[in-house]
Amino acid sequence: MKHNEIRKTTNDRTLSYPDRVSLVMFFLKGSKRYFTLAILFAALVSLIDLVNPKIIQFTVDAVIGDSAASMPALLQPLLARTGDIPYLRSHLYIVAVLVMAVAAAGGICRYLFNLMNSKGAETLVKRMRDSLFEHIIHLPFSWYSENHTGDIIQRCTSDVETIKTFLSEQLVALFRTVLLIVLSIWFMAGINIPLTIVAAFFIPVMVLRSVFFHQKIADQFEQTDVEEGRLSSIAQENLTGVRVVRAFGRERYEKERFEKQNEFYTGLWIRLQKTFAAFWVEGNIIATTRTMLVTVLGAVFCVRGNLTAGGYIALISYNGLLSWPIRSLGRTITEMSKAGISIDRLRYIMNAKTEQDRPGAVTPDMHQDIHLENVRFQYDNGSAEVLSGISMTIPAGKTIGILGGTGSGKSTLMYLLDGLYELPEGNGKITVGDTDIRDIQKSWLRSNVGIVLQEPFLFSRTLADNIGIAGRNYDLREVRRAARLASLDDTVEKFAEGYDTFVGERGVTLSGGQKQRTAIAQMLIRKPPVMIFDDSLSAVDAETDAKIRESLRESLGSSTVILIAHRISTLMHADRIYVMDHGKIIEQGTHEQLLSKNGMYAKVYRLQTAGAEGQTTAEGSSAERSAR
Repeated sequence: MKHNEIRKTTNDRTLSYPDRVSLVMFFLKGSKRYFTLAILFAALVSLIDLVNPKIIQFTVDAVIGDSAASMPALLQPLLARTGDIPYLRSHLYIVAVLVMAVAAAGGICRYLFNLMNSKGAETLVKRMRDSLFEHIIHLPFSWYSENHTGDIIQRCTSDVETIKTFLSEQLVALFRTVLLIVLSIWFMAGINIPLTIVAAFFIPVMVLRSVFFHQKIADQFEQTDVEEGRLSSIAQENLTGVRVVRAFGRERYEKERFEKQNEFYTGLWIRLQKTFAAFWVEGNIIATTRTMLVTVLGAVFCVRGNLTAGGYIALISYNGLLSWPIRSLGRTITEMSKAGISIDRLRYIMNAKTEQDRPGAVTPDMHQDIHLENVRFQYDNGSAEVLSGISMTIPAGKTIGILGGTGSGKSTLMYLLDGLYELPEGNGKITVGDTDIRDIQKSWLRSNVGIVLQEPFLFSRTLADNIGIAGRNYDLREVRRAARLASLDDTVEKFAEGYDTFVGERGVTLSGGQKQRTAIAQMLIRKPPVMIFDDSLSAVDAETDAKIRESLRESLGSSTVILIAHRISTLMHADRIYVMDHGKIIEQGTHEQLLSKNGMYAKVYRLQTAGAEGQTTAEGSSAERSAR
């Protein structure tokens, strides 16, 4: 999603963070005190850095020479204790010790500045990561369908780092920079006003030049950031789907796709670096010109007697101190461009509306009939309806079967029952007993409605951890019972590590059937009142399918079961079967009733039965030939 599209999206409603400052202030909670102390020590460093040139000027002009020069006001009490100028002239080591003491004080303040700044930066990053993660996991299911995982990860890593760098390295240093510029100009003016004017003339030139580059850098960085997110998405997709890539021999295609995006992203980054290079080269030219003018003109003034040697040394020192702050001021402005884009990209996430229960949401008994009345649903405005007037009753404690082809809307129906998508007002009604499903607490609904998907997701943990993923303290006995009901226990016993077998990312070390049975065990261990099997037996063989169904019939008790499947054998023992096509219910009844109607259900049954008989015959013929 492009930056201008993000603004359009987030401006359609009241935002939690209407501007960049509000989000930054939220992130800074907990780290403000560290940054405040860092700014204080940075100011002390700036002040101390300005003291030594004055000491050197005083020493050269008043102690070594005969010119009148005053000691810095802060050090005059020390001068009174150490003696007058003649005494210092014969004991120059005192001045050296004083310079070293001032430098040591500056070193201590620098250390404290770096310490406080580092603490503030890491505290800031931790809060940003925690806040983003907590917010993201509470976003609705539909939000994830609209945003690429790779782009989300890129925002939570690269953009977080960009903001941290700006706030800890640039914004904090800005206070020190401004103070250093103001005090340097002040001290220089006290020595020689014409040279001060020459040095100060270049400050607005540098600032105006930085402002000119500001928008140019912002636009280029925005595009670069977006393309980096797309590159991350491609990498993430290929890493998680590596087995599919290998299975279909797509390595070359995916490699070329990645390289094409990488080349485009690299080109944008090179263009951005060229802009930065032009910015810094021009800055070097301006800074060098300023230093040269002050040095040459200062020498001329010294020769003419308009400037003392000590004053000249001090001016050169202050002019040198100005070089870094002026350039840093320009860099801060350019880095502000990058940080602004990153803040907006995080605002898009933080302003996304999280799932919220309705006021007065309830926790009803889920062992009740579920009613669907004229349910209509579409994923986006203007798109075709996925469900068109679905009405059915799912009696408590009964088993319901749903048969339908791809795109018939059966999975969408399950997402609505589990609250992953919310049914809009005016699009029908889903009730549990007499309670509208939209009035039920989301956490309560999902803890009582278990759903097993056709393609389950397993975490990089042990099998036991995955089965007990609900978070309760299940013991191994309960884990094994759930696995036995899912016909998984015998398979696990063959593994060297048993239930301590580590499952790779997304369950990559398991077969499709083993992953589905693990997902079934995940739900069975919870014993929810409503269980939904969304084609979750498609990857197991017919014999295992039958064993699982038999185990379910013996152990479900009063639970309501909804079976979604393509295999008639999985559905035929259900109390009632619904046949869906293009978002509508076209047939319903028991297995025998549907066969007698001679409709789509009967047609699918005959095709599957004929296929099974043909396979049995072929296997018998093969065995007979082998016996011969």
